[in-house]
This record gives sequence, C-alpha cells and structure tokens, in this order.
Amino acid sequence: MKNIALTLTAAAALAHAPHALAQASCSSDGAARPAVILERFISADCADCWSKPALPAANDGVRTVALDWIVPGAAGDDAPLSAAAIRDALLRLADLGRAPVPDTDVHVAAVTAPPLGSVRVASGPPVNDYLGAAIAWQPPKAGLQDSGPWQYHLLLVEAIAPGTEGTASARNLVRNRLQGTWEKANLQSKHKQSPWVEMRTMRIPEGAKPERLFMVGWVQNAQGQALAAAQSVCR
Repeated sequence: MKNIALTLTAAAALAHAPHALAQASCSSDGAARPAVILERFISADCADCWSKPALPAANDGVRTVALDWIVPGAAGDDAPLSAAAIRDALLRLADLGRAPVPDTDVHVAAVTAPPLGSVRVASGPPVNDYLGAAIAWQPPKAGLQDSGPWQYHLLLVEAIAPGTEGTASARNLVRNRLQGTWEKANLQSKHKQSPWVEMRTMRIPEGAKPERLFMVGWVQNAQGQALAAAQSVCR
C-alpha cells in the first residue's frame, strides 16, 4: 500500500506541476496533439492477425495515434495471444456498440477541429509494477455550451517496434485503461482539486516493459465525439 500511495502522490504532482517533468515523468507537454484516434482490435484467438502487417496503418500526416487492443477470445487462456488480452478491450468494444469478432475490427475517430480545450496526460516512474497516472482537461475559455457529461479515457500503452514480439508492424499495445465521467455540476464543488482532473495508480501487467510505456488520453462528449486528445512523450 505504501508504494501505491507514493505513485498516486507522484500522479498528483504531474497533473498540476509541469516543472515536475524534470524529476521523471512522461507527459504530453510540448507534444503534437493527435487529430485522429485509430483503434485496431485483434482477437486473442487470431495469431496471424498480430503477425501480419497492421491494417489500416497510421497516417502521420494527420497526427494519428494508432492503438492496438487484444480482445479476449473464445479459447480463453489457451488463445495464442491471451497473455496480452485485457478485459478492457471488451469494455471498449461495448462503448462503441460493437461485438467481438473472431479476427480484427477497426474504429477510426477524428478529434474535433479545432479541439475543444486541451488535454494533458502524464505518468510517473514505475514502482513495484504500478505507476502514477493523470489526465487533465482544460475546457475552452469561452465556456462549455454542452451540458455534459463528458467521458475521459486514459490508456497505458506499450510501444512495440516492428520485427519484435512477433509483429511485422509497429504496434501501440493497450495495456491498461482508466475511464470515467465528469459532470458539469462538479464546477460547483467546493473541493480544491479541479473537477477536470483524474489521478490514479495503474498496474503494469506482467510482460510489459516499463521503458516502452507511454500514455494516451482523450475526452469525449455524450455522443462519443472526441473533443481533445493527447499523447505523452518520455524525456
């Protein structure tokens, strides 16, 4: 518990103090903002779907962040990709109103242009298989016409280079997810913490390499439209 408390404290510092970057973290400060979120879902039953070139590929010309989800398969723990499968992949498909498929599925979403406000994501150093993570949203200064609620997504992602881990293409494997809802009523809260900040500890799954991890986050409205997104860079 002590280690988890330490990582949560680190997350709090990252969410509120950009100068904390000098002490370890990865954050989206100064990084290009994604304009498109490309999500590729792969069934854990389909080993060939992982080893073949990833389709569709990310288009860097429009600042696309590509994410790879391994979806638990019908074979359960006996599926060839079961070690990297996460239940959050099933939950994400449910968010999108989609059922799992036996091979692959793709979802592409454009971020509102221009973005409505800005998102900041950050993470601290790993401590005993956990790290502190944070997402913060700064709504437009002109105010929000939308009455909410707004949903935030914060993903722990592992960058996998082509030719490694059995994949022919570069992959951004989703390892963990934090998702929740912000309500406009929170603006009336007397708490000192901003209503648009979430700080948690996130577990690093077995097999993930901490040096390859980064964060991706976005905020969407009740209709599912991504309002603003961010991707961290580890310096």
